[in-house]
Amino acid sequence: MSWKPELDEIARRAERAKEMGGSERVERAHAAGRLDVRQRIDRLLDGDSFHETGALAGRAVYGDDGEIESYTPSNFICGRGKIAGREVIIGCDDFTVRGGASDGAVGNKMGWTEQAALDLRRPLVRLVDGTGGGGSVKTNSSIRRSYVPYNPNFDDTVELLSTVPVVGAALGPVAGLGAARVAASHFSVMVKDTSQLFVAGPPVVRRAFGREVEKQELGGSHIHARGSGAVDNEAKSEDDAFEQIARFLSYLPDSIYESPPRVASDDDPERADEALLSLIPRERRKTYAMRKLLAAVVDRDSFFEISRYFGRSVIIGLARLDGISVGIIANDPRQLAGSPDADACDKMARFVDLCDTFHVPVVNFVDNPGFQVGIEAEHRGTIRHGVRALFSIYQAEIPWVSILVRRCFGVAGAGHGKHHRLNLRYAWPSAEWGSLPIEGGVEAAYKRVIAAADDPDAKRRELEDKLSTMRSPILTAEAFGVEEIIDPRATRRLLVDWARRAYEIEAVHLGKRTRGMRP
Repeated sequence: MSWKPELDEIARRAERAKEMGGSERVERAHAAGRLDVRQRIDRLLDGDSFHETGALAGRAVYGDDGEIESYTPSNFICGRGKIAGREVIIGCDDFTVRGGASDGAVGNKMGWTEQAALDLRRPLVRLVDGTGGGGSVKTNSSIRRSYVPYNPNFDDTVELLSTVPVVGAALGPVAGLGAARVAASHFSVMVKDTSQLFVAGPPVVRRAFGREVEKQELGGSHIHARGSGAVDNEAKSEDDAFEQIARFLSYLPDSIYESPPRVASDDDPERADEALLSLIPRERRKTYAMRKLLAAVVDRDSFFEISRYFGRSVIIGLARLDGISVGIIANDPRQLAGSPDADACDKMARFVDLCDTFHVPVVNFVDNPGFQVGIEAEHRGTIRHGVRALFSIYQAEIPWVSILVRRCFGVAGAGHGKHHRLNLRYAWPSAEWGSLPIEGGVEAAYKRVIAAADDPDAKRRELEDKLSTMRSPILTAEAFGVEEIIDPRATRRLLVDWARRAYEIEAVHLGKRTRGMRP
């Protein structure tokens, strides 16, 4: 009278599902240097923490006797699990079954993950491989018609990005909706050599343009993680991708209704790095290592950089101060002299949105000579992208502090903080500022005087030397044009004090912002 026969049948089907697309297809994936979907889940999640949802979803063919003759599992595996002890929702494509296309998914399991993450207020991790819920022309054959395309659960996706952390990993060739699912995230990563991402794959490109193109040439990580910015980070391997996912999530709360996790730190809050005293060269044409500066200020080994190879004149990432999560923005003087170009502005705006959404305070290390200038910059519409970045800063509601390290010029420099609120900032003695640098400013303001001189170069130098006497930040401080000029070695101590208070302030302002996240 027991229900054991039914339970035995359920167990048998669950075991069949674990065979995925069959040994041949699984081995083919392994030979290509890719893990199978269940290996990925095991590598990413804490041991024995995965609770699968929809394990029995699949397509079965029954004989006349009612027994299963063949069974093909769904190509989308989902459920709940833990990363470093914190619960996440996970949705994974199985490329070994119908190439990850939607006609192999069986039901709306992908939609379940989006809704579960939203309603349970848990981070969502998407492991995308294939079209990732996208279509296949074979669907037309099976339903004997075509259909007007739509993006399933996209309204949930829009809401998700304003509510919980969303991570997208491209772990193989990813096209169409799968590519969109990777891009519609707060953090994305792809694996060097084994991952590719494109709107449409080589066969479609060949038919559209009559040109043969390989997957790697069309959408490898060298294009998207090191060029286009469609993907944030490149990973050396799938395991490296999983480590980056875990680290990114460690800085963020489970949802906007919670504070970012604060961790114990053994790094002395009072630590004063002597190297900071001489890090900025007195020779203004010489550069320095901004990442070295950051490492000397934030908790040791806590800086997690995002989008390093896109918009390289601006550095962004997450770090900790006395164990408190903070967002980091910094100009890199070794790239375009630190001038934000169009890509850097887009990168910065998106990052500010991320930090504002999840109540992560921002520290801005300023060495900004102004937006990039020149013919290419104008052709790319740098000023429009720059204004978007400025708007993101002014719309942000998070605590913000700026360290004026060196240059702060022009419209871009003016966007170092929010002047309509307490514009908290500390200047180093190496800082200088103005509407534009003296060198370029003299050329513009005294053009006729210089041109009329017997020795134009000597006249230019004379004017520059005269005006350079007004460069000292102390003169600005005398007029209370800047609040404090600090010993660079005190930067960490001051920022730790600020982070502690910022954490307390944001704790009473949790919840939704007045606008949503823009991916």
